[in-house]
Amino acid sequence: MSKTIGGSFIIDDIDFNRVVTPEDFTEEQRMIGQTTEDFVAGEVVPHEEEVEKLNYALSVSLLRKAGELGLLGADVPEAYGGLSLDKISSTLINEKLTKASSFALTLGAHVGIGTLPIVYFGNEEQKRRYLPPLASGEKIAAYCLTEPSSGSDALGAKTTAVLSEDGTHYVLNGTKQFITNAGFADVFIVYAKVNGTDFSTFIVERTMEGVSIGPEEKKMGIKGSSTCPLILEDVQVPAENLLWEVGKGHLIAFNILNIGRFKLAAGCLGASKDAIEYASKYANGRSQFGRKISSFPLIGAKLADMNIRTFVLESMVYRTAGLFDEGLAEVGHGSENAGYQSAKAIAEYALECSINKVFGSETLDFVADEGVQIHGGYGFIQEYRIERIYRDSRINRIFEGTNEINRLLIPGTLIKRAMKGELPLMQKAMALQSDLLSLVPGQLFEGALEQETHLLAMAKKVFLMAGAGAVQKYQMKLEQEQEILSGLADIMIEVFAMESALLRAKKLMARSGEAKSRLAVEMTTVFVHESFDRIEARAKQSLAAMESGDMLRTQLSVLKKLARRTAVDSIALKRSIGSRVIEAEKYVL
Repeated sequence: MSKTIGGSFIIDDIDFNRVVTPEDFTEEQRMIGQTTEDFVAGEVVPHEEEVEKLNYALSVSLLRKAGELGLLGADVPEAYGGLSLDKISSTLINEKLTKASSFALTLGAHVGIGTLPIVYFGNEEQKRRYLPPLASGEKIAAYCLTEPSSGSDALGAKTTAVLSEDGTHYVLNGTKQFITNAGFADVFIVYAKVNGTDFSTFIVERTMEGVSIGPEEKKMGIKGSSTCPLILEDVQVPAENLLWEVGKGHLIAFNILNIGRFKLAAGCLGASKDAIEYASKYANGRSQFGRKISSFPLIGAKLADMNIRTFVLESMVYRTAGLFDEGLAEVGHGSENAGYQSAKAIAEYALECSINKVFGSETLDFVADEGVQIHGGYGFIQEYRIERIYRDSRINRIFEGTNEINRLLIPGTLIKRAMKGELPLMQKAMALQSDLLSLVPGQLFEGALEQETHLLAMAKKVFLMAGAGAVQKYQMKLEQEQEILSGLADIMIEVFAMESALLRAKKLMARSGEAKSRLAVEMTTVFVHESFDRIEARAKQSLAAMESGDMLRTQLSVLKKLARRTAVDSIALKRSIGSRVIEAEKYVL
């Protein structure tokens, strides 16, 4: 079976047997998830108020307890003290940590962007020296890319590294901003420009002379995680602490950001499930006008929407984790450059990582906001957990590259892949012209998800039509048309989302029958139709920007032909979905 090519979902049909869903988890994977839940419930939740007060000693102590359970070593090879788990398992750990609130970020930054640069790009000596204590929690890691004057423009960093005359060390100078875990980290992954030009990566230790930490930032949310500046003043970093090679820092940064974006989406999934649980329980316990507010249809509709989007996100996250494992299966894990090969295998799905990050962070924002609304005035009170979820959620649209940057990356990455001949994007777009002439309107669909399957195919054609038009009109100047690129990104995000839900629902039907898969079918049906509405709106906006007069009318006529469909009764479907959430008082499938 050939490996799935990153970005190919937008032009290819996918067999549902090829995707990983939560229903495929092994017993071992479920146990890892349960171990994480038990750790959070037993060790973190009883101390959460103290964690939120930014107790360094407590955070470090909890990290070490997590290390004893193996939760810090999921992605670390066994040879260096880790567990070398598959990506499904490490994703489950990320998802299940969310009830730990800010501590989930503390742990996530350590095991992800803090440790993985050494896992993937460290040499043998660096791995043997740093990975065992990082996997155990003996040492804590932090990732230092952002600077006061460079956030999204990471390569505009001003921190410098100058090699000493005898070649034994580099002298680093500069300031890094918004560094998670900085208050108590022992090891810092620092990006600096060698001789002011070559973007490179260094392993810096807290004990090195000239390293200092600025004051804690006073943040809107995630108050229990440490966020400080890192100040480097003539820090002498041994030459052997250069990570990989001079001038290769951008490759390390971008590869690690891919993983960070995906792990963020997994965290958003867990937090969305938490918000549904708190909101549904509150709705069942709160009475107004002589009845539980959960009995009011508009409350049920909110819970239905929250559950639907979370179901779709869950389908996307584990589909993507499955892609990682598929790609990593080809890596020679005993080879000298296995780490770099692993990073490259994950980078194959950089586009999907950005899609997960955008959809995940915006799903959590929506779910948290609706959760507060269901709580009414109590949702604004700190005594209720939903208030913290709401505040904590906001940073996710900024972390790991803003959603705006990621929206530019999604179509930009696809087009670059097509230009390199890795994807037959333009060939598919040219073939679409003849397809449009033979497209049969007014088809009848009777079986479960038949119309939704058709709509997915039409959504891909809409993207090809709008995308090909943008490439032809703007050519090399397309990157300057950010509104068009963002619109194309939104269509791609919607397509990946609706396809992930559709494939999962079909897989469930094949395995358990339509009756037992009813909820998944209902949620998929609602999402696909609402998603297609958004796709059509984005396409109209893009076409109107690119064309005018008769050409625009022709294009809109083609779009109308592609978008022809029979409306579904989403009110009845959402009442059915909402009633299941209210009954279970949690996220349901």
